Amino acid sequence: MDIQPTASHFIDGVYIEDTDGTPIDVIYPATGEIVGRVYSATPAIIERALVSAQNAQRAWAKTSGTERGRVLRRAADIMRERNHGLSVLETYDTGKPLSETLYVDATSAADALEYFGGLAGSLTGDHIPLSEGNWAYTKRDPLGVCVGIGAWNYPTQISCWKGAPALACGNAMIFKPSETTPLCALKVAEILLEAGLPAGLFNVVQGLGDVGASLVADARVAKVSLTGSVATGCKVYAAAAAGMKQVTMELGGKSPLLIFDDANLENAVSGAILANFYSTGQVCSNGTRVFVQKGIRDAFLMRLKERLSLAIIGDPLDETTTIGPMVSQRQLDIVLGYIKQGKAEGARLVVGGSRIAGSGYYIEPTVFADVTDSMTIAQEEIFGPVMAVLDFEHEDEVIGRANATAFGLSAGVFTADFSRAHRVIDALEAGTCFINSYNDAPVEMPFGGVKMSGVGRENAKDAITYYSQIKSVFVRMGDVEAPF
Repeated sequence: MDIQPTASHFIDGVYIEDTDGTPIDVIYPATGEIVGRVYSATPAIIERALVSAQNAQRAWAKTSGTERGRVLRRAADIMRERNHGLSVLETYDTGKPLSETLYVDATSAADALEYFGGLAGSLTGDHIPLSEGNWAYTKRDPLGVCVGIGAWNYPTQISCWKGAPALACGNAMIFKPSETTPLCALKVAEILLEAGLPAGLFNVVQGLGDVGASLVADARVAKVSLTGSVATGCKVYAAAAAGMKQVTMELGGKSPLLIFDDANLENAVSGAILANFYSTGQVCSNGTRVFVQKGIRDAFLMRLKERLSLAIIGDPLDETTTIGPMVSQRQLDIVLGYIKQGKAEGARLVVGGSRIAGSGYYIEPTVFADVTDSMTIAQEEIFGPVMAVLDFEHEDEVIGRANATAFGLSAGVFTADFSRAHRVIDALEAGTCFINSYNDAPVEMPFGGVKMSGVGRENAKDAITYYSQIKSVFVRMGDVEAPF
């Protein structure tokens, strides 16, 4: 697949270029080389995207859910047929190894298209019988033009996690990818058009923060869905609130993973690896505070160190590679800064901790032990392959410590005692939780957080709530009486 985009933007069914916009280099994280270039959207590009989306949405809203679903399901089929090429593109965009992208990225996006395509025809309202022969009914209406703002860690997946429910409900979507990973959403737009989606319903515009801010502030936009940091989410949420827009905010976390003495050791180590080192640690829901009960701590650390020695760090286009580079030099520098802080504050380095020499943004998977709750690496989201292992003795104690954070995206527990598992999960303040597993994200299960980790939910039937609105209609069957 040619990784150089045909043009920067995909609007009204065609590629559009405007080189007056700020140039944005596309850098392959494995080598640091520039492999493409796009241009940030100018005001003229943004206006064109908004006008075409608004016009297309009016007609789309009048089609049946079954018709809309048929398009999304065709797009899912096309995406699966092209999974290899899309996975290669995702690897160039993000640096994630093919051993991941072949099985998680375009496949997850296709799942979302298929799921919401199947759901679209079932989006009905209610009949409400009332007294005196009167009745009411509800109908589920689309919101209008939705704006999706993506993160750089799962560009294909996120574009469909936002686009599929929006389109299923009869909306149009303008999607702005992260400037770090601008390529994948363009291919999604191509596929949707090929599947029969009318032009203008899924537009892609590139840009930095000013482009997102311009879209969010526009009166023609009814809904904003962001995946990003808490700091960015607070700004976007406030801007959307000024226009009373609907929002979904899927933000960051510092999620706890609790491992009790009776847990299966191999499973617990596997869960901790998935919770910290998959996608080189660049996952918002990662369980980066790993609380290990003291009776199993030494065995856990020993086995974790052995398992990490089996990781294959290298060329992400080699399917045997299991850990790729960080997404950018900036993110690499951020992670190295946190590692330095961890050492300075007294955490014990068990493994890793250094940049890997050579080209690209590679870093060793890193594990700190003897971490205390007050350390920076236990407080702040690192978004890299850095695990903080904390000791605990008692259930009540660890629940209180796990909840002592402003975040609330995810949480996990490993134990052989299922009564305890459910009891602990019930007490943890998090929106997306796991028992004897971690970071599973099937489209059938709602995904999202509480507290500062966001509002709203993506995926599952719950997502429909955030891309539609209920209209209630009262029907009087007899005469209307009035006092005068």
